[in-house]
Amino acid sequence: MPSFDIVSELDIQEIDNAVNQARKEVDGRYDFKGSKSEIGWDKDKKEITLNAEDDYKIEQMGSILQTKLHRRGVDIKAVKFDKVEPAGGKMLRQKVTLQQGIDREVAKEIIKVIKDSKLKVQPQIADDKLKVSGKSIDDLQECIALVRGGSFAVPLQFNNMRS
Repeated sequence: MPSFDIVSELDIQEIDNAVNQARKEVDGRYDFKGSKSEIGWDKDKKEITLNAEDDYKIEQMGSILQTKLHRRGVDIKAVKFDKVEPAGGKMLRQKVTLQQGIDREVAKEIIKVIKDSKLKVQPQIADDKLKVSGKSIDDLQECIALVRGGSFAVPLQFNNMRS
């Protein structure tokens, strides 16, 4: 029985490259000269930290980071900016979390869209991805087109197509 997976994955290497490019731009910009602004990147937690002295610099660093991520092909839906919080020593901090995997609510929403379409496919939740199986590859391709056309809270990719 043909099947495929719906996943939400990020290319960590591209994120690493984007963070390094953003750091270089912040270091070279005139309005950041002499400031203690920095961009931290924790690969294990998949979290980026923006540290700066004022709201303007935090906002500019966030904008630079978003631009670099977008240019490297990282979907901005996967990037979640938390509130700016005081970090001590007249500094401000903003955490940027990277969302990977499909959580239960989004998975249920995708399943509802698929079932409402009356396509002859069976979606099921498997950990942080969805497995969709059907009798014909044409039905699966229609399902992919349907899900691509929808707007969901996370970026979606389709892989492991088996016939």
